[in-house]
Amino acid sequence: MRHKRFVITLGAVVCLIAAGVDAEQGRWADANDATAQALIARERQWAEQTCTHTTVVDTLLADDFQGTSPDGVRYSRTDAINDAESDDVVARDCRLDGATVHFFGDATAVIYGNERFTTDVAGGGTLTRCLIWTDTWLKRGGLWQVVAAQDMWADCKEAP
Repeated sequence: MRHKRFVITLGAVVCLIAAGVDAEQGRWADANDATAQALIARERQWAEQTCTHTTVVDTLLADDFQGTSPDGVRYSRTDAINDAESDDVVARDCRLDGATVHFFGDATAVIYGNERFTTDVAGGGTLTRCLIWTDTWLKRGGLWQVVAAQDMWADCKEAP
């Protein structure tokens, strides 16, 4: 019995070591990284979409994209396109406040960011909404696209 446990434990350790060797080491993009700058520019277009009324999600999101809205609702690429095309939100001052890119190899990036916009509220006045998000990008066939997004409403902080 003791020998059997030893063999099972040894096998598990070997598997863990092998998995660790194959794991892609991540790196944070520096300010001069051209790919990171291009991805952030696309994120900026998405953040400003409500103000510019320019639909960018049709090329930004992969066919198999899945997102989670701040309200906890899952949505697809088609849902995002339909929402962008029928956007009845009148917003201004849409902007990307910040984004940080973390690469995992040459074809995967996770971008952590935050954005804001201002809208009028019924009965008068305005409301500034702030969103914190995490987007996962994959490079397929030479094209970078978002395959997953997780969004969350947050208290607005002073803009940088």
